[in-house]
Amino acid sequence: MVSYTRPYAFRSSMTLLKSVWLTGWLSALFSSSLINAIALNISNPHSANLRYLLTNEYNEWSSTTSINFAGLSDFFASTERWTTFSAPSYAAVISPGTEQDIAKIVKLATIHNIPFLATGARHGYTTTLGDLQNGLAIDLSHFKEFELDVDAKTLTVGSGVTVGEIFDPLFSAGFDIQTGSAPCPSFIGVTLGGGVGRFQGVYGLLSDALISARLITSNGEAVEVSRTSYPDLFWAICGAGANFGVVVSATYSVHPLTNNGDMFVAEFIVPPRRWTEYFRKMESMSPLPAELSSLLLNSFNTTTNQTQLYAHWAYKGTETEARKYLSPVLNMNLTATQMRALPWNRLVENTFAGAAVTVCQPNINRNLYTLSMRNYSASTWEAVSSKLATLYSRYPQARSSSLLYEFFPNQAMAAIPLDETAFPRRDTTAYINLILTSSIHNSEMDNALARFGEEIRRDIAATSGYSEITTFVNYAHGDETLEQIYGKEKLARLAALKKIWDPNELFSFNNGLPTRYP
Repeated sequence: MVSYTRPYAFRSSMTLLKSVWLTGWLSALFSSSLINAIALNISNPHSANLRYLLTNEYNEWSSTTSINFAGLSDFFASTERWTTFSAPSYAAVISPGTEQDIAKIVKLATIHNIPFLATGARHGYTTTLGDLQNGLAIDLSHFKEFELDVDAKTLTVGSGVTVGEIFDPLFSAGFDIQTGSAPCPSFIGVTLGGGVGRFQGVYGLLSDALISARLITSNGEAVEVSRTSYPDLFWAICGAGANFGVVVSATYSVHPLTNNGDMFVAEFIVPPRRWTEYFRKMESMSPLPAELSSLLLNSFNTTTNQTQLYAHWAYKGTETEARKYLSPVLNMNLTATQMRALPWNRLVENTFAGAAVTVCQPNINRNLYTLSMRNYSASTWEAVSSKLATLYSRYPQARSSSLLYEFFPNQAMAAIPLDETAFPRRDTTAYINLILTSSIHNSEMDNALARFGEEIRRDIAATSGYSEITTFVNYAHGDETLEQIYGKEKLARLAALKKIWDPNELFSFNNGLPTRYP
């Protein structure tokens, strides 16, 4: 076995208070948390008491564990989020250095009614996260385990590894894997919601590559979860994982490179006068070949001072094959901003001139509305683009907002039986991400953006091919019904498993599941 390992990186900067400790704590050693967003949904702690509880010497924290309180220099760095919209707030943050300390933290929080949220990359954006206020942050971002077994063709990562951190070492070793379209989310966090992406037509969802996961459950038990070990729980974490415990690490199947890892990438500017033509071309190309994916970015161009479409295409194969499939678009003779072969590990950073990387800038108020789509509808896209142009005209402060269409083929994803995992829908062919931002924030602006988001979501849903608004847990805005997020046919089994593994609903801040359905 050839192993590539990155060591954990931690700070140790904790001052311990010497005082009397509650004897009941001595028996409380193990519980759970979660990468995406997990919390105990109970009353808020008093900050002074929280300081006492966290810094008592009888906790016997590892020397690699650090604690910071609101107002201290390192506090913000350990709690800063990708979006500040409907964000949780904290009185303290603890960055555990060991798995054992994670268990201690959660047990401590459970005993003393301290609401907490554990995160890997702090990229989640559902509005339900904002239900946690003045709580405890459990920062898992330093768990950077990365072990690649070349012979077994497996990759094991820790809870703090991001999507972008797997690209180069995996490519250098001769492998690839299905991933998301942005480098900043937690790799495991993406997995627990299913994991959609460009390669799902060839390899399936990221969760379809999951072999096993090390999970700490709500009763403090550490279990290895796989298709043969706790298979029901494994089924649940592949699409609804934020509800069942802390995934400390996860192991995946990886794939040997094809075409030396090269992909053909083409990007174009679509001027407003040609939107109708382009949308109709897109509609006619459905379904896309398994190897061909596309992104379509509808945003404001400050140079031309008008709404613009930017089209991205990526083909997992040779340029000759790509040009054959792309001929309807190539024949439009649009202005190309790039057309070249790229190794797959450079795909994300070169999408839309690096926009996929710059969009990871944290600490911005982003309000997202999303939708899953089964059908292509040129007329709907044209109408929505026109409404976005009207928004830019009426509210110039909102011109940083954008609408992203992710056209991902679904052949390999759909080939897996629907009941194989908890992921709700395998017939989806596109995902819509409306990202609403503004240079000012007041009730008028925020309400206007919210109304616009709801309107666009309804418009696209009407021709999406589904009977109602549909999404999945990692993309959910937070106001959708359980059926719209998890799928009606999945909920009875999910609720039954929630009752077994998390009967007190400790893990319910990230679009939480009930313990009974209906």
